[in-house]
Amino acid sequence: MRDRLKSVSGKKTLVTGAASGIGRATALAAARSGAELVLTDIDADGLAETVEIIGGEGGKVLMSRALDISDYDAVTAFAEEVHAAHGSLDVVMNVAGVSAWGTVENLEHRHWRSMVDVNLMGPIHVIESFVPPMVRAGRGGALVNVSSAAGLLAFPWHAAYSASKFGLRGLSEVLRFDLARHGITVHLVVPGAVNTHLVQTVEIAGVDREDPRVQRYVKRFQRHAAPPEQVAGQILRGIEKGRFMVYTSFDIRFGYWWARKFALPYEIVMRRANDLFNSFLRN
Repeated sequence: MRDRLKSVSGKKTLVTGAASGIGRATALAAARSGAELVLTDIDADGLAETVEIIGGEGGKVLMSRALDISDYDAVTAFAEEVHAAHGSLDVVMNVAGVSAWGTVENLEHRHWRSMVDVNLMGPIHVIESFVPPMVRAGRGGALVNVSSAAGLLAFPWHAAYSASKFGLRGLSEVLRFDLARHGITVHLVVPGAVNTHLVQTVEIAGVDREDPRVQRYVKRFQRHAAPPEQVAGQILRGIEKGRFMVYTSFDIRFGYWWARKFALPYEIVMRRANDLFNSFLRN
């Protein structure tokens, strides 16, 4: 087994979701650390802006492509181009994701489908396209999957979102051991509150986003949320230190420990949280 990566400097690094939020912050942080980047996002304009920022700072982008990671054919075609031009990668970061909340009677099939297609099948498409060449190259490397605190804890209204994020967590736990013999470390990022555009754009089925009570909770969330740049720094440190679980805030680390150690109090708190959230439902 090879030693874990000590830095992304000089490493060919893929970042999905690079047009904004955690993805852009991670791409910028990796570029500043000397990574050679391959970038994707469904948002072509935002992706172009990220590439421009990196270039303006003297960073290196090997390739970028606007694509939907839930489109298997698009991902595989991009991977073929990347490998033909630059060979196998050293670091693969699955950051792209979407979010939708709601109770089961308000969620529509499109919500469930988009969560699984983008948040779970998207990373799977990236992994099956880019990781086997890493294995065959025999240089080791790192795989980063951005899950969520909702992949650890049963937050209210997160059934569809958690279905995808718990799935990504399970995938990561298996690959952690599967890829270890190839010197490829796996890192599961479990962000709590992060102040990205998703805070204002997340669809909440059955809830009026303009309700003053909802707006108050959104503002409270934003005050508590970590900036994406902080999360990006923790991701890079997680790679360097070989951490499997990468927490972005103490509250999530503590909450996950507490849920495992004190099952009954955890159940009581979650029941009460559901009662509170349900008070926002439209009558």
